[in-house]
Amino acid sequence: MHPLICAEELARCLPHDDIVVLDATQALPGQTFDPQTCFLSGHIPGARRFDIDTFSDPDSPLPHTVPGQARFARLASALGLHDGVRIVFYDQKGVPCAARGWWLMGLFGHDRTQVLDGGLPAWMGAGLPLETGPTPVMPDATHRFIARLRTRRLKGLGDMLDIVHAPRSSVILDARAHGRFTGEQPEPRPGIQSGHMPGAANVPYTTVLGPDGRMLPPHELRQIFATAGVHPDSEVVCSCGSGMTACVLALGLAAAGLGLHAVYDGSWAEWASTPGTPIVTQRG
Repeated sequence: MHPLICAEELARCLPHDDIVVLDATQALPGQTFDPQTCFLSGHIPGARRFDIDTFSDPDSPLPHTVPGQARFARLASALGLHDGVRIVFYDQKGVPCAARGWWLMGLFGHDRTQVLDGGLPAWMGAGLPLETGPTPVMPDATHRFIARLRTRRLKGLGDMLDIVHAPRSSVILDARAHGRFTGEQPEPRPGIQSGHMPGAANVPYTTVLGPDGRMLPPHELRQIFATAGVHPDSEVVCSCGSGMTACVLALGLAAAGLGLHAVYDGSWAEWASTPGTPIVTQRG
């Protein structure tokens, strides 16, 4: 299944019993809107809220890190998700948070998952209707979500330390803005130094998106990733500030036909706050 679906195709598929649309919007650093309020004021008909903070480890000091299998399965089942449904994520602002939802579902073994290309703006731009208010969710008592963790798609701090000391083993793609990557601009989270991991390549997540917020065509994506050192047989790890926009790069790699790759979940928030981790800066 292709990881992206356009608004017109999704509209043709709805309503359909085996499709669940999920609004995964999360306010990113620097954004101040309330995703829940915006959802209630207008969403794709039948869509349900997928709160990324809820679908995270409540005991982690890091932002929205991957939860345990049991927690993910319980929350997904409560949303009416199971192996028999096709899931389409969207973001009220475009792609970033939907990409995180897509990656999480794949991490826990659900492959019938797509992202609405261009998000809610693309849906509205196509003149398609919105619905207001809450969406009732009726979990299917006869089905439950079974989590099957795919550990190869998830990297932790120890994995990344191994990679930076053996740089030919994997390509690290950093989705943060260029100034944060070089250390010339501050991080949005207080107390976190900017810079990057040794050997990492900078591909700001906005690079893989067009001006309309949609993913670039596959041939353009392949060129961008090739410039960053990604080849068809490369093992890639995507990173960012907190593991969110890294998933946009993972989605872009999949859309380019370059395979399904890992995300460093702790990302820069963990790396830069861990004593002794090497940090590279390029301040002029």
